[in-house]
Amino acid sequence: MIGIVMFFTALFMLIIGFPVAFTFAAVSVFFGIAAGFIEIFSNAGEGELFMDLLSQGWLEGISMFEFMPFRIFSIQQSTILMAIPMFIFMGIVLQKTGLAEKLLESMGFLFGEIRGGVAISTVLVGTLLAASTGVVGASVVAMGVISLPVMMKYKYNTPMACGTICASGTLGQIIPPSIVLIILGDVFQVPVGDLFAAAVWPGLALVGAYILYILILSFANKNMAPAIPSDPNRGSKKKQVFRALIDIIPSLTLIILVLGSIFAGVATPTESAAVGCIGAIALALMYKTFTINMVKEAALESVKVTSMVFGILIGATAFSMVFSYTGGEEIVEHAMLSLPGDEKWGFVIFTMLAILVLGFFIDFIEISYIIVPILIPVAETLGINPVWFAILIAMNLQTSFLTPPFGFSLFYLKGCAPAGVTTGQIYKGVVPFIAIQIIVLFIVAFYPEFFGMSADM
Repeated sequence: MIGIVMFFTALFMLIIGFPVAFTFAAVSVFFGIAAGFIEIFSNAGEGELFMDLLSQGWLEGISMFEFMPFRIFSIQQSTILMAIPMFIFMGIVLQKTGLAEKLLESMGFLFGEIRGGVAISTVLVGTLLAASTGVVGASVVAMGVISLPVMMKYKYNTPMACGTICASGTLGQIIPPSIVLIILGDVFQVPVGDLFAAAVWPGLALVGAYILYILILSFANKNMAPAIPSDPNRGSKKKQVFRALIDIIPSLTLIILVLGSIFAGVATPTESAAVGCIGAIALALMYKTFTINMVKEAALESVKVTSMVFGILIGATAFSMVFSYTGGEEIVEHAMLSLPGDEKWGFVIFTMLAILVLGFFIDFIEISYIIVPILIPVAETLGINPVWFAILIAMNLQTSFLTPPFGFSLFYLKGCAPAGVTTGQIYKGVVPFIAIQIIVLFIVAFYPEFFGMSADM
């Protein structure tokens, strides 16, 4: 039971706000040494000296970490994880080019004349940003600064406007190139390209569901998202379409270069990430926003985020090692296989509910590196397709960005929203989009063949 106690201790410390990487590392060392003492004292014979037992217990606990340097070295050699800093760099550079502003302005005028048009354009721009940058914070802030004031000006329902922006900004978690999918590819030890290809249709289904919800809401209640009057200063409709295409084509070109090279088998995700970095620099030059200082800032920010991810990964590696050595995996596997009903679907439903609830309190990186490795052996025993299971987890983790009280998208939007927009309105606005995500997750889970996947190996 040491592993189970260790798990809940780490979870409690994360919830009350301790730093993630240090929590994993400290809890692992404490419980690893404690396990050594328990092992020695439980097997001690009569007449053994207490101080000798203490010395043996200490050595037993410390010996558990002898292979940690090799584990850390293998992490550093991972070619999959090399893609993370490059995709982060690409996203930050594109954020600084003003790509989001150009897309939102053009798409807003293009769709603004229909009910819910600005909200629909926000979802479409969020999709393009997800497929080209994948940086949730940048997407939410950009759309919050540009799109939200426009929607409020034309009397859009404030909760609906806030929910649309938050949900659209999180599309970067499921639509490739997604950092979540790269991390899950490393955890599941499956090709990231397979996860990227499998995530496209579920991601687009989510986009379609968002747009359908906005249209239904807009036409059911004309005051929720009224149409914007046409602006004669923008020229004819043909000119507006042409201008929108000019703004969209560069980002589409980058998406084709990055994702197309992966899907065509021309490049690995790591190689395509390098192509994406070059493409982002090219767009910065094209938009005349390129400076050496901008590249320096993007590189420093990429190093910070990557260091955080790798710090968490090293702590999580120690945690999973101690959890496994102390018998935690066997207890979890036995509990999961003992769930009522069909073993496979009981396991899938239970894990999805558990990840959804945990997403209310802890970040997707902690869930990916602590919860998921515990579940993988059980999934393999049940013959579950790892690609399908990883996509379900990725869609579930996307929800963690929206769920109160700690959803990151909610804080990003609150930080840049105009005065008068309350936290309560943001919370109220995201609830329907959380429900939509759960519905789409349900469809992907029970009808994977619609998305070109299989639930079985």
